[in-house]
This record gives sequence, C-alpha cells and structure tokens, in this order.
Amino acid sequence: MPFGVFDKFVRTGELTIVDHRGQRQTFGQGQPRATWHLLKRSTLPRILRNPALNLGETYMAGEWAVSEGSLHDLLMLLRCNLEPVLVGSAQKTLRTLISSWNGLTSSRKNVSRHYDLDEPLFRACLDREMHYSCAYFRHEDMSLEAAQAAKCDHIARKLALRAGQRVLDIGCGWGSLALHFAEHFDVHVTGLTLSGEQLRVAQQRVIDRGMADRIELRLEDYRKHRGQYDRVVSVGMFEHVGKHNIQTFCDKVFESLSEDGVALLHTIASKSPPSPLNPWFRRYVFPGGYIPSMSDIAPAIERSGFTNADVEILRYHYALTLQEWNRRFQQVRPKFVAAKGERFCRMWEFYLVASQTAFEIGIVAVQHWLLAKQNQTVPITRDYLYPEKPFAKPLSAPLHEIAQRAK
Repeated sequence: MPFGVFDKFVRTGELTIVDHRGQRQTFGQGQPRATWHLLKRSTLPRILRNPALNLGETYMAGEWAVSEGSLHDLLMLLRCNLEPVLVGSAQKTLRTLISSWNGLTSSRKNVSRHYDLDEPLFRACLDREMHYSCAYFRHEDMSLEAAQAAKCDHIARKLALRAGQRVLDIGCGWGSLALHFAEHFDVHVTGLTLSGEQLRVAQQRVIDRGMADRIELRLEDYRKHRGQYDRVVSVGMFEHVGKHNIQTFCDKVFESLSEDGVALLHTIASKSPPSPLNPWFRRYVFPGGYIPSMSDIAPAIERSGFTNADVEILRYHYALTLQEWNRRFQQVRPKFVAAKGERFCRMWEFYLVASQTAFEIGIVAVQHWLLAKQNQTVPITRDYLYPEKPFAKPLSAPLHEIAQRAK
C-alpha cells in the first residue's frame, strides 16, 4: 500500500490505517485521532490519483469507513496534514471560467440540482425558520435558532433598516430573511430565487404568517430583474454567480440601489488566490458553483462605482452551523436511508463534514461586504452594530489549537 505519504507528512494528530487484509499502521500522535478502514485494495491508490474528487466518491461507494473516531476526525487529519501536498496548485483561469460560466439557462438548472431537493431533508437539518446559510454565534453554545436570528439582526443593523424601506433580497431561499425583516423591521421585501421548490415553500410561509402585503417573491434571475430599492441584500447566493458573472452581479446591485441606498453581500470566500470549486462539490453538490476570493470581489466592487463601507470576516461561524446541521441530520439518518438510500446519505454527510472542516482550518470564511453609493450613508464607526455588549467567550481550545497547527 502507498503509505509513504502518510509517514512523511502526518505531523498533527494520529492516523491509523487498516487495509483490506486487516493490517494496521499508525502515523503521528496526539489529537485528533482516527482509524481509517480501507475495504478494497484499490481504494487508496484511487484516492491518491485524484484526492479532491475520489475521496468523496469512494466514501459514497462504501469503500472505506472510520472505525475509531468520526468522519470529522478523519477529514481534519487529512486536511491538516495532506491537503497542501495532494491537492497542489490552483488550476488555470480558463478552466475556472468554463466550469462556472452560469448563463441564464444553466443557472436555473444548476440551482434546481441542489435547492429543489425535497423540503423534508432541509427541514431535518436546518433551524425552524429554514435559514440555509451561515449563522452568527455570539457565543459558542447558542442554539442554532438563536444564532440564525442573530445573523438576521446583525445584517439588519449593518443595513440600517428603517420602517417603510423597500428591500431587494437576491437569492431569498425559503423566505427566511425576508420574513425576519418584514416582521421585525416593518419593511417591504422583494425576494428572487431560481428554485421552484423554495418559491413554493416560501410563498406558503408568507401567506401563513400574514405577510403577503409586505413580501413579494419571484422565480426570476437577478439579471432580468428591474426596480430600485433602498436596500439590497444577498446571503449565500453569490457562490452560484460564477466567476464570469461577478462584475455583472455587482453592476446589477449598483443599478438596483437608490442614490442613498446600502447593500450587503454575504458570501463564502476562499483565502487563496482564485481557483475552481473542488470537483467533488461541483459534481455532487453545487454544479456551476464558484467560491470567490477577495481578489475576485474587490476589483468588481471598485469598477461598479460603490463605496466599500465595511468588510467583516466571519471565520468559525459556518463551522458551528454545519456541525449542528449534521448533528440534526444524524438524528434522522435512518429515515433518509430508507427514502433515498445509503449512497445519498453518505454524499450528504460528506458534504456537511467536509465543509465544516474547511471552515475550521481556515481554507474558507464568510465575508460581509457593506456597500453604498454615497460615502456618508453608513455610520463611520461600527458602534451602531452593537447596541449591547456582546458575549466574548472563545472557541473551545482543541479546535483552536488544531487550526493553529494547520496554518
């Protein structure tokens, strides 16, 4: 078995590998600790040929298991020690453009591949309000419901929402943010989505909550939308725009704002130079997706004419969100095995845990870009964002230490 790479590079934590014959080898020591059981002779060579794609595919196929520790422990070990070695340098910009072109037709098709999955799956994982984006944990032991409400309030304060304003929500999902804004800030929200399933659920929620006079939801591409708004917000949608359309998106947001308007862009972003989305994620989770880098976003904002009023980096918040989504999924996993099969459930949990570990070691983070047309529209300090003293409990020591060693 090609174990040399593990002997050479495992320096954080302890990895035990059990091959298809039951032979064991251990590399490194300390935490995290996991035992990786390879069930076929061909599995490890296949993974090493293309780890970015084949690690997830072989897990989906049941070719390996974690017999001691958890899937999270194993992926943390592999990420901390081997990811820079095995993944290599970023691929060419041309391939990035091709794999995330996202024209009008392909955008609708790509969105439906993920977001039109049946409602019960998302209800099983998400909070009661069905926010499918990063929560805001003012302290680590907040409930997911409280952290998602805190995210909505944090965004509302950044936008300086006032009663009666008109808000455009690009990528409104199940209407969660629109409902929060309309109910708590007395604004009118127009929401755009490309998912028919999300639109169906969101429109019914609006009716059930008696908000039809304040919330209008449309199955419409942002590029086709016309109208001017006091505020524009986009949460967790920018990752689906594609590299080719970043400038188009920023120009459209600028065009949609009144002269004293404010916009907030909430997006996952890579800490590395621009590169294509991981091929396993592109194939199984987010076809057409692209995780932008700061160097992708900043020039487009500059060219669009915006004043960049603030940038905030939310680092561990999405790791905590994904951890809770997976915990809730595991509680009802047998139901989805019966309905969708073991392969689907392995895909879903690999997606959640692989994403969680990416945020834990800092490969990606959530960025908040606060944008305005006029320089004085937004207050000049952040004091207005924190009307009461926030909690400041640190993250748990083991997670912090692992992330530090991974840098």
